Amino acid sequence: MDLLSLRYFQAVARREHLSRAAEDLRVAQPSLSRSIARLEADLGVPLFDRTGRALRLNRFGAAFLRRVDRALRELDDARTELTDAAGLEHGSVSVAAETLLTLTGLLTRFRTEQPGVDVRLFQSSAATMTEQLRRGEVDLCFASQPLGDPAVVTEELLREEVLLAVPPGHPLASRERTDLASIADEPIIATRPGFWQRTLTDRLFAEAGLTPDITCESDEPAATQDLISAGIGIGLVPAMSRRAAGHAPVAWLHLDAENCERSLDLARRGDAYLSVAARHFRRTAIDHFRT
Repeated sequence: MDLLSLRYFQAVARREHLSRAAEDLRVAQPSLSRSIARLEADLGVPLFDRTGRALRLNRFGAAFLRRVDRALRELDDARTELTDAAGLEHGSVSVAAETLLTLTGLLTRFRTEQPGVDVRLFQSSAATMTEQLRRGEVDLCFASQPLGDPAVVTEELLREEVLLAVPPGHPLASRERTDLASIADEPIIATRPGFWQRTLTDRLFAEAGLTPDITCESDEPAATQDLISAGIGIGLVPAMSRRAAGHAPVAWLHLDAENCERSLDLARRGDAYLSVAARHFRRTAIDHFRT
């Protein structure tokens, strides 16, 4: 058993497909297959159930993967820690958020302060962010709902009201506030399940004993306001967007519903090493959003 075979196993376990894992690793499929076979022979148990060309991680493989993930994460953290200790000024940080538009001001500031640091960005749902943190694919996540992992540590960056946005000329456009009963039959613009706007929409309507008429859902929360402006429907938009430039015009209303707000939290694994670059990014993010 060597480090390379463990990384090969990890890739195959995640994909549960030899050819796709081989493409990810940029190795020949026969070589990858032989490596997995040698590892299974070394361990004395099969790690996958095989049906034709299909692979399925079995109970032995699932238990082994948990240990391998932990071991490889420790080794990757050790490499990063040694690089930091050697005094290398240039580093990298990987960041995930439900919408990258939230980070534009922060990224501008960070690149000005730390021009030598490479920033890698991912747009991810809450479930995907949890997996990315677990696998060590990202250092920091910006989330507006719990990530559901006890190993994840969160810090609240801001808390703000979520407003109801309606198209210009809508019958509600001249009002300052409304309630859920008044919009029960309105077409709703929302994100797909897994993003905070959809979670909030579903919760508020459920608490009022109503079902939202969601006529448009997307994977891009930042597109909601533009879709509303186009007259496709109405929807919930954070107050931050009201102050931001560049969006199509909408009318804003306060929604009389309990806890119609969202928090923006900075999430990271509490048991993982945070590089110097990631620590700089964290401090910049805290200062940027809190001030």
